[in-house]
Amino acid sequence: MGKEQLTLVVLDLALGICRLSADDKVPEWVNEIDDFVSITRTNEELSIVCPEKFIPANIKVEFGWKALKVKDQLDFNLTGILSSIANPLAKNSISIFAISTYDTDYVLVQEDNFNETVKILSDKFNIK
Repeated sequence: MGKEQLTLVVLDLALGICRLSADDKVPEWVNEIDDFVSITRTNEELSIVCPEKFIPANIKVEFGWKALKVKDQLDFNLTGILSSIANPLAKNSISIFAISTYDTDYVLVQEDNFNETVKILSDKFNIK
């Protein structure tokens, strides 16, 4: 996959990654969010990723994340997209938090590393 084939879009949001107990219900405040939100439940936890401005003070959260979205709908047969993003960042000691949806992938990095992330990835991808 070449640079002309894949575009990453910068989401202009400050995101937080929340951790709740596995037996917690999805909180009502999540229904107020009219922007990016990702909810994942496992047997061990309930994770919610959303804009920081919606997160109440009593929630366990890691603040300070920004996201890049892989533009356009991705075919389920495509392989290596996340690794093509994650590998150059890992080589530069930048960790990611990845979220996949039915249509596409999102890669979150800490705000402190965001400018460096864009610089590293702009060698291989179009970034908007």
